[in-house]
Amino acid sequence: MKEKSRNLTIKEYPSHDRPMEKLVGRGKEALSDEELLAILIGSGTPSRNALEVADAILRRDKLRTWILTATVEELTDFDGVGRTKACRIIAGLELGKRLTSARSFQAMSLSSPRTVFNYLSTLFQGEKQERFICLYLDAQNRPFRQSLISLGTLTQTLVHPREVFRGAIRSGANAILVAHNHPSGDPEPSWEDISITKRLREVGDIVGIPLIDHMVIGEKAYVSMKERKIL
Repeated sequence: MKEKSRNLTIKEYPSHDRPMEKLVGRGKEALSDEELLAILIGSGTPSRNALEVADAILRRDKLRTWILTATVEELTDFDGVGRTKACRIIAGLELGKRLTSARSFQAMSLSSPRTVFNYLSTLFQGEKQERFICLYLDAQNRPFRQSLISLGTLTQTLVHPREVFRGAIRSGANAILVAHNHPSGDPEPSWEDISITKRLREVGDIVGIPLIDHMVIGEKAYVSMKERKIL
């Protein structure tokens, strides 16, 4: 992004440099992260325009993805971002995340762990806590619904087979696939992860709803318990 005077408002920029005009004229791909965020922010302060406010927000952390889980309180710490703007930013990012996840969900094929990972990595992106989810599969082993089972570090108390299979039974699932993320970025399963997997497999065999896989999702990689032959 070109260096511009801090005293200029966005309205004073040349029309081809204004984020909204650039979006209309050249498409969303032509905009930088700062410009996209500036559109959500809308306006700046007497000393900083919306682009400069956006730049300050994105520079808070080396990993820009921090904003995906930002709270209203965190965003309102920035000069130029009040409660309304913070809510607008969070709502806009969450809508984009949900729609991207929905598209990946529809494209997912259980015969390709990579497509499952692509969906799950979008779902878990930016999460600071471990989230354990269950995908419900139909008779053709196609996912048709998902459920959040637990938040926090996995334990057999937190992830109880009762909670996992209750939703599967109510939904008429033919099988299930479970997954959780490692916020550290390292997908290597812990002893607890393996223990939970074996317990769910045993219960699934008893109730007639087999566990197809348990995937552990890291930042750029995954571990499939099925591929590891733990299942």
